[in-house]
Amino acid sequence: MSRIPTQAIIFDMDGTMIDSMPWHAQAWVEFARRRRMDVDVPDLMARTTGRNGTECIRELLGREVPQDEADALTREKEDIYRELFGPRFAEVAGFRQFARQVADRGLKVAVGTAGDIHNVHFALSHPQMDVQPLAIVRGDEGLPGKPEPAIFLEAARRIDVPPQHCIVFEDAPFGIEAARRAGMRAVAVCSTHSPAQLAGPHVLAAVRDYTELMNTDFLESIHVATV
Repeated sequence: MSRIPTQAIIFDMDGTMIDSMPWHAQAWVEFARRRRMDVDVPDLMARTTGRNGTECIRELLGREVPQDEADALTREKEDIYRELFGPRFAEVAGFRQFARQVADRGLKVAVGTAGDIHNVHFALSHPQMDVQPLAIVRGDEGLPGKPEPAIFLEAARRIDVPPQHCIVFEDAPFGIEAARRAGMRAVAVCSTHSPAQLAGPHVLAAVRDYTELMNTDFLESIHVATV
């Protein structure tokens, strides 16, 4: 395991903290049905997971889209997602217990997500979630989505931790690549992708969920910086 001192954990949200990605896919299916659009949803997901709402809409339509139109279409799709996922809300197995262990070890916690303010509030205000990140960076704050590193770099800036001392937890190839570009190490959470799809020289571990990760004594194996 890397001996670079670790000061912070930055979690992606969808598919990493909460088991939401199948419901995002279903939301795209329903969005397309309501609008009588022919959409290859698996292909769209592969091209957009980790990108912000405006980028997703522009990929969907294959053209430049005025911001007001992109915002309206994003709201429509995300409203559908929350309607579908809300009654079935679930964390990625073991997340809350792991997050508590992270905090107990004195590590700072941040969230870096392409999700918008409504989806972040939906996730973090849910009764099942009790994580209290020091900073949350969202995809609707004017930053480019992943694989650009801006979201993760801004999260590190807000918690005052150098990028090399952060470990990113991610479930998507664009997010793993964003961590690499940010100069951060990563853990691949294979809730929707295979370890091979999330591989990289900066990836410290690839696990199905946090229960599996905790069984490896991951936190005990990393070098936690003391201040």
